[in-house]
Amino acid sequence: MLLYLTDYLMNFDSGFRVFQYLTLRAILGALTALIISFIIGPVMIKKLTRRKIGQMIRVDGPESHYEKAGTPTMGGALILVAITISTLLWSDLENRYVWVVLLVTLGHGVIGFIDDYKKVMQGNSDGLSARAKLFWQSVIALTAGIFLYIYAEVPAETQFIVPFFKKIMLDMGWLYIVVTYFVIVGTSNAVNLTDGLDGLAIMPTVMVAAALGIIAYLSGHINFSEYLSIPYLPESGELIVFCAALVGAGLGFLWFNAYPAMVFMGDVGALALGAALGTLAVLVRQEIVLMIMGGVFVVETVSVIIQVVSFKLRGKRVFLMAPIHHHFELKGWPEPRIIVRFWIITFILVLIGLATLKIR
Repeated sequence: MLLYLTDYLMNFDSGFRVFQYLTLRAILGALTALIISFIIGPVMIKKLTRRKIGQMIRVDGPESHYEKAGTPTMGGALILVAITISTLLWSDLENRYVWVVLLVTLGHGVIGFIDDYKKVMQGNSDGLSARAKLFWQSVIALTAGIFLYIYAEVPAETQFIVPFFKKIMLDMGWLYIVVTYFVIVGTSNAVNLTDGLDGLAIMPTVMVAAALGIIAYLSGHINFSEYLSIPYLPESGELIVFCAALVGAGLGFLWFNAYPAMVFMGDVGALALGAALGTLAVLVRQEIVLMIMGGVFVVETVSVIIQVVSFKLRGKRVFLMAPIHHHFELKGWPEPRIIVRFWIITFILVLIGLATLKIR
């Protein structure tokens, strides 16, 4: 939105041309989202507290979580507001990639909001049924996949890229839609499963989003993409503004969500942020790299699958409790230790993911 204003102002002063640079708009996007979070955060927390929109604690969960009962939840709405405003202000609104990732994110945010509303306001501990949740996630993901497949402008947009290899770029055809579906829905649910401790999900999300923003910028720059032997995606560079907004909004939310949390993200935030990461990975053709960088999300999800399958087939549990961060809690690890160690692991995995761009 402001990009159009600066375009007009360039007619009077060429200095406004600086706002054409993606790097500057990304920085401004991050700062805008961060400031919005700081301004809206305290107000939102007060309103959530006043309306008694508090977290419901699982009776079979760790005892240390009982004291968190009643902590304001649905704070993920703060993140979505900050991301949306910042993205609309600083990105090129004629870029289809920006609209796809923004609408997919907000769509999953609506699903999460309904789920949270049913849990908190209607006293339904189950929230939105798993079948209904998956159905609407599928509708959004498939719609995005079909749109991107139909309107792909260059072959690289629908090719499957294998890290560490320069020339393995497989044409997927309609399977691109299937891959898009599983990446978006899978990542959305993976981040949601990870969101169980104060700040545990948001910081890895911020780190992965920052890395995907870097990849988007490099992929959208013909010289960098040729040098790194990654697919050149002409419109992907603009995604760095969205990623920067996510980083700023995420850090702003962490200010209030750090241990001990003043507010929880809720499904409205977790489902949306996971979908955002999945969509970004699809748009820059780095689905495998997303699995590497988001290894914490993958392990959390796999731990739940192993636990369920083991109990149904053997009648025994592999972990004391799933997702795996609860397993470490029950083993006696303090919550802050688990959180920071998972952050450190994510930082290492993000560096490995970025290294795949050069090691080919």
